[in-house]
Amino acid sequence: MKAEIITPDYKVFEAEIKSIRVPGKKGSFQVLKDHAPIISTLENGPVIIVDMTGKETVYEISGGVIEVRMNKIILLAESVK
Repeated sequence: MKAEIITPDYKVFEAEIKSIRVPGKKGSFQVLKDHAPIISTLENGPVIIVDMTGKETVYEISGGVIEVRMNKIILLAESVK
């Protein structure tokens, strides 16, 4: 599945991934291949991405929104560290 992390200023990340874990408003949740469509607001916290080789990358976000649809993930973050 393809994932993008975008801020108002620039694109932070774009690649094929195995999974992503995000800090949702009602708790952290993970998205895997063939996940049901969802739109959710996000809290401040870590976004953990596992790439196709199994390598884990962590980004700290300051709130935002995630959309998952047809194995494509778009995460719009207020800011990323």
